[in-house]
Amino acid sequence: MGYWEQKIAKMYRIVFLLLSSLIVLSCDQKEVIKLPYYNTPDFTPLFIEEAEVNLKIPHTIADFSFLNQDNTMISQKNIEGKIHVANFIFTSCGSICPVMTTNLKIVNDSLSKNSDIVFLSYSVTPWLDSPSVLNTFKNRNRINNPNWHFLTGSKSKIYDLARKSYFAEEDLGFTKDSTEFLHTEHFILVDKSKRIRGIYNGTLSFEMYQMLDDIKNLEKENN
Repeated sequence: MGYWEQKIAKMYRIVFLLLSSLIVLSCDQKEVIKLPYYNTPDFTPLFIEEAEVNLKIPHTIADFSFLNQDNTMISQKNIEGKIHVANFIFTSCGSICPVMTTNLKIVNDSLSKNSDIVFLSYSVTPWLDSPSVLNTFKNRNRINNPNWHFLTGSKSKIYDLARKSYFAEEDLGFTKDSTEFLHTEHFILVDKSKRIRGIYNGTLSFEMYQMLDDIKNLEKENN
């Protein structure tokens, strides 16, 4: 995807988020706002009926298995039937990562008592971020939620999952491999069926409130 096509795609998402916010404010609080699906790394939003999802949205988050900050193995089993948010950081990052962690805490603090919401923060420098280092990082940021996991493991597997499953760097990263450093500000929202339903700029605090609204609507989808 070229530069201007990416700009247009990003503008499309921003317009959608703004419209969604207006709808939420103008409608009855019990009304469910249908979120789009994202099936490709260009993040073109697809609005489809629930009956068509299995046919038209084949992309899901692939199986994985990584150690968390407590040296406990976390896998796709931990997100089965749950909504989760994924991001990609490293503990020695001095630029966007601290901001991203602070902003994700906005969402975490609102949902920390909800065991059906999981946060997965994957380290992009797993050779440096051992479980003990991640544990120190989690404690230093005063994160007590047991459902927020900081993950480490094989670099190639983390990078492959990030780029091929989460589309973490959009089209720019989809064809890259683990020899090229992964660094992205994106938060990815994934539904209970492991399908991507939202992308947010983790450096912007106001997008966290949009994510909270979107999570609430995802919770209502199958109720």
